[in-house]
Amino acid sequence: MKSTFSVIYYLKRQVVKKDGTVPVMGRITVDGSQTQFSCKLTVDPKLWDTKGGRVTGRSTAALETNRMLDKMRVRINRHYQEIMERDNFVTAEKVKNAFLGLEHRYHTLLQVFRQHNEDYAKQVEAGMKAKGTLLKYKTVYKHLQEFLAIRYHVKDIALKELTPAFISDFEMFLRTDKHCCTNTVWLYVCPLRTMVFIAINNEWLTRDPFREYEIKKEETTRSFLTKDEIRLLMEGKLKNAKQELYRDLYLFCAFTGLSFADMRNLTEENIRTYFDEHEWININRQKTGVVSNIRLLDIAKRIIDKYRGLCGDSRIFPVPHYNTCLAGIRAVAKRCGITKHITWHQSRHTAATTVFLSNGVPIETVSSMLGTRV
Repeated sequence: MKSTFSVIYYLKRQVVKKDGTVPVMGRITVDGSQTQFSCKLTVDPKLWDTKGGRVTGRSTAALETNRMLDKMRVRINRHYQEIMERDNFVTAEKVKNAFLGLEHRYHTLLQVFRQHNEDYAKQVEAGMKAKGTLLKYKTVYKHLQEFLAIRYHVKDIALKELTPAFISDFEMFLRTDKHCCTNTVWLYVCPLRTMVFIAINNEWLTRDPFREYEIKKEETTRSFLTKDEIRLLMEGKLKNAKQELYRDLYLFCAFTGLSFADMRNLTEENIRTYFDEHEWININRQKTGVVSNIRLLDIAKRIIDKYRGLCGDSRIFPVPHYNTCLAGIRAVAKRCGITKHITWHQSRHTAATTVFLSNGVPIETVSSMLGTRV
């Protein structure tokens, strides 16, 4: 959204010099905020055109004063455009300081967020960070852009202007405009908090706007498939090979505890035979970086054997896009008579609860197998 901007000149009539002239002042207005400055000029108030903000007459003094006022206006306009293009965030004070040579380069919220996302993307490419987390940061960045435009009518905001009220306003925006539940709001506020920590650590921000803010995740009941539901899924008659693929991928996650991303990235190098002569999955979890060691059960081994060699590279499974797989397994579950709402993450809870814990595997061992931090 384009900001409103104007420059006017007026007289400080209450300050009269010995020669009867009064000082000329300038006023810069940006989006309703104003600031004044001295033009370092004095004029005869009788010759001043209040509406036009100029000196009347054709005298040499009048022409020279008007020329200097025009020159100031051009410079102020140029500084306004430069700040807008550079920072996407402009205030009357910033324009005045730039004009007077006192400009301070403010760090802005979205500026810091953009740099963070660029750095994070490089780490994703290097295999150091998870792509899903980057997508979350990008989503929050877009929400902040929209929030600033709708609630504050600006393209960006200086870090020093962040307040507890700003955080609360953003939370309300997520709840009302984006219809986010409490846990999603918590998930989206966390990246904003990360940007604040970056700013504080770099001394771009001296006070923490989160100091009076608190939001807690709501405890939710984790859903999982029961033994009967797993049996329905395994025995259901499907229409085609695609549906079989969706079912097999989901069951593989349910019998190993791998996440969708880790299952998709699974390669032959991750399958190892140890001293007990059993095959194990050895993999660093993409999300946490924690090493998982998971013994392959017979069902999981049969699924691997079914798809081994079909990818044309070292990956084991030909995995479609996540959304395609999710829609596919939901259709499969419905076809098999499962009425429960299906999510892919549910397969990990199924592994932990129905497959591992219900068969006597200690919770510490389950945590190690799933690559979670106890």
